[in-house]
This record gives sequence, structure tokens and C-alpha cells, in this order.
Amino acid sequence: MRAMPKVTKSKKGPKGLRVMLADDETLFRDVIKDMLSQEKGFFVVGEASDGAEAVKVATELKPDVILMDIGMGGGMSGIQATAAITQKLPGIRVLMLSAYNDDLHVMESVQAGAFGYLSKKLPPAELVKALKAFADAGTMLPPPVMEKAVARLQRMQSVMTPLGSATPTQMRVLALLGMGKSNKEIAEELGCNVKTVKNHLNVLFQKFDVKNRTEAVVKAIKAGLIAGREGSR
Repeated sequence: MRAMPKVTKSKKGPKGLRVMLADDETLFRDVIKDMLSQEKGFFVVGEASDGAEAVKVATELKPDVILMDIGMGGGMSGIQATAAITQKLPGIRVLMLSAYNDDLHVMESVQAGAFGYLSKKLPPAELVKALKAFADAGTMLPPPVMEKAVARLQRMQSVMTPLGSATPTQMRVLALLGMGKSNKEIAEELGCNVKTVKNHLNVLFQKFDVKNRTEAVVKAIKAGLIAGREGSR
């Protein structure tokens, strides 16, 4: 059984940025924590190893910033955890860490409430440097990535506003549909059961005013919300 990380509560002291680390790799958390401990004005106040724990710890400690891994296991992804945290505590700024750099993951992160998006492939020293910049600027999205994310969100809004807003999970289901995934495959990707996937699909069909998967995918592709793929099922 994997040992759960200790939750460290900061003591009252000098003002600084209260940081929480949410990542399922213990070594990664330890490296970042050690480096931040050497930086003036940064205090690691808590850690989490999966999405559900991240929500719990963030709710308890209310950090200023969370470094959130997008691909954590445990049934709740970093994106889902970010959405839950920012809905409860909108004052917390989430900086998403990801090995992915595609438009879809960036858009999902921004839609979930993340203020920034950085490559997890950066050396730890560069991540700490980026965190400093993020603390000063409040956002951390490279200009080309920001432009793409904003453009896609605007297209999404123009389509979804009359139909009701879609959750990050629903948008993920829609994207997986566009990739030709079956209900079973989507369930495996999301870490849920097929019945839950069908519920998401029914909601999407109503919002898009369509009758089936094919119509939903076609409408989403035309609106620029997702990229299609030959051989969709």
C-alpha cells in the first residue's frame, strides 16, 4: 500500500506565497518542495497524491497557489480536481503541470479554472522560476497557447451558450467521441463506468440538440470544439 503524503500546515510567520503540491509522484513533489524551501517568500503548506486528496487538502488549508499534475490517478484527474477546487474556492490560483501541450488539454485546464499551464518536462529549477513569474503575473500561458485556448473557448461559448454550459468532463467525453472511442474506452479513460458515460452523452445530446453520437461529433467539429479523426465509431 502506498504511503500517503503528510499534510504540512504552515505556522504563522513572514508573509509569503503559500503553495500546495498535487502530484502522484512522490519524488517530484520532494524535489520541488526542497527547491522552494530554499526560496524566500515561498512556503509549501500541503501535498496531495491524487485528485480527491487535492480537493480535500485544498479545502482544509486554502493555499494561495496549487501546482497541479493534470494526469493524476485515483479516479479524479487534475482537471476535475481543479474544477472542484476553483468552484469552492475561487481565490485559489491553480498552475497546471502537464506532459501534454495540445490545445484540448490547455482548453480543458482553462475551462476548469486553471490560471496557468506549464510543461512538466521542464527541469525543476525552471519550474520554480516559472512559479515565481506566475506569482507576479497571476497567469502562466505562453502567448501562442493562450491565443489558441482563448480562440477555442470563444468558439465553444458561441455554440454552447444557447445550449447550456458543458462541464470539463463532458467536453472530454466529446473529444474522445471525436477520436472514435467507444463507450467502454471512454469509461476507461475517465475512470468511470459505461453507465456514467451514457449519462454524459445524453446530456450532451440535449445540449447540442442532436439524436446520436455521430451528429454530436459532426456539430462539435464544425464549431471547432474538437478535432475529428478518420474511422470514428
